[in-house]
Amino acid sequence: MYRYDEFDHAFVSERVEQFRDQVQRRLAGELAEDAFKPLRLMNGVYLQLHAYMLRIAIPYGTLSARQMRMLAHIARTYDRGYGHFTTRQNLQFNWPKLSEIPDALADLASVEMHALQTSGNCIRNVTADHFAGAAADEIADPRPYAEILRQWSSVHPEFSFLPRKFKIAVTGAERDRAAIQVHDIGLHLKKNDKGEIGFAVYVGGGQGRTPMIAKLIRDFLPEEDLLSYTTAIVRVYNLHGRRDNKYKARIKILVHETGAEELTRQVEAEFASLRDSELKLPEQDVEAITSYFALPDLPQRAEGWENLARWKKADPAFARWVQQNVQPHKNPDYGMVTISLKPIGGIPGDATDAQMDAIADLAVEYAFDEIRVSHEQNLILPHVALADLEAVYRGLVAIDLAEANAGLITDIIACPGLDYCALANARSIPLAQEISRRFGSAERQAEIGELKIKISGCINACGHHHVGHIGLLGVEKKGAELYQITLGGSGDEHTSIGEIIGRGFEPDRVTDAIETIVDTYLGLRLDPSEIFLAAYRRVGPQPFKTALYGAAAEAA
Repeated sequence: MYRYDEFDHAFVSERVEQFRDQVQRRLAGELAEDAFKPLRLMNGVYLQLHAYMLRIAIPYGTLSARQMRMLAHIARTYDRGYGHFTTRQNLQFNWPKLSEIPDALADLASVEMHALQTSGNCIRNVTADHFAGAAADEIADPRPYAEILRQWSSVHPEFSFLPRKFKIAVTGAERDRAAIQVHDIGLHLKKNDKGEIGFAVYVGGGQGRTPMIAKLIRDFLPEEDLLSYTTAIVRVYNLHGRRDNKYKARIKILVHETGAEELTRQVEAEFASLRDSELKLPEQDVEAITSYFALPDLPQRAEGWENLARWKKADPAFARWVQQNVQPHKNPDYGMVTISLKPIGGIPGDATDAQMDAIADLAVEYAFDEIRVSHEQNLILPHVALADLEAVYRGLVAIDLAEANAGLITDIIACPGLDYCALANARSIPLAQEISRRFGSAERQAEIGELKIKISGCINACGHHHVGHIGLLGVEKKGAELYQITLGGSGDEHTSIGEIIGRGFEPDRVTDAIETIVDTYLGLRLDPSEIFLAAYRRVGPQPFKTALYGAAAEAA
């Protein structure tokens, strides 16, 4: 992974000390909250319902064991012994004392981490495929390009005060595991007929109050033009984005109101003036950064195939875990392991300090010191020999993180909701826990197959409910919590926004409604290989409406 140079070290350390002074002035009463707010947000510090929250950047979701151990240390020392991994491949601490946050940031800086640009109207943490560099279907590793974008966008003088927050995602495989079409800019690595690397460029995606799927504005952008073209897009947005209404300030609204064709024309015109500028990427610089992300030297471990077959035969629980949580690697003697942070009845995305330390130990011993964070709130060991899978599994069993549910109905994405967030209208966590318990049996999950449930506690959609196969949105109605259900969403290469199925459900009726939806699906699918999303796209919403709302839905 990328290592800080002298500039990085000095810059991050200076920012920590600057913020330490700002915090001291705030605590001394020299800074009012209104003046302090933009300063703390620049350093990833939010004020939630009950306490401050610190959001830590994990660029393109890549961590070393040393960094994971530091996150565990911060959880123990400055928080309540746990952290929450988010859909932005970041980590949030929900209970730090403001007076101690500068010390936490100084500890982070010691392992080349920070909280810069995890908030504010700037270019946020650049995300990427969590299997990057390891996936068998990969065209090219997206992380070097995400790192180039990180360096370019960090405290960019022109783009530090955009009309609204701005999010970029990069994927390099046939399958989109980074949800690029619901980002402000989505980049899909590809090769042209000459075998040259470039990008398909998508602009104007997003969720929230007005969910939209990004428009393809360039089918092939040469590698060398990455920064100049991205600059052109953000410059057009910065100039024309709505600043009079924060609900209409995202680039998706600009694309919608301007039209994709006209916006593309403006971007291409700006790009023409930048194309041959200093923003053109020199090949040697790309190669230098790419060298940081070289695949580890993976010894051949052919004995793993025979061992794996024997272990699976001896232990059905292990066999289920391998089937669900281990994906093919570029090297056939290895696999990519998903560590589910969704134990049955647990809080999605949460990990304790002890669990983080234990995962760091597993990464050092069995995974070449690499850990990834997925936008689905799980952790990944990207390079594990098949011969070591049984040992990794036993290590995860010991810390209650061996749930064999990656991609299944209990692998639920959920935001912190009304238990923490000042913006939320409803609770996400208790609902996720209840649904998880209802469908927790291994047999039931296997019968249902792939089904992604995503829960947001408010319209800001931090739980990505719009692209859930089943999405749940918490709303407030007459002082009470209510949950709106959407069906048919997806965040992959065939992105779709879920359809609202009908009137909302009270908290104590939601899980029953989910069970009705699931039973309806099981009754209408063509065969067990037809997953929920495929069945929904084939039959449409009506069977589900009828099952949920009865004859009234038939007449509607």
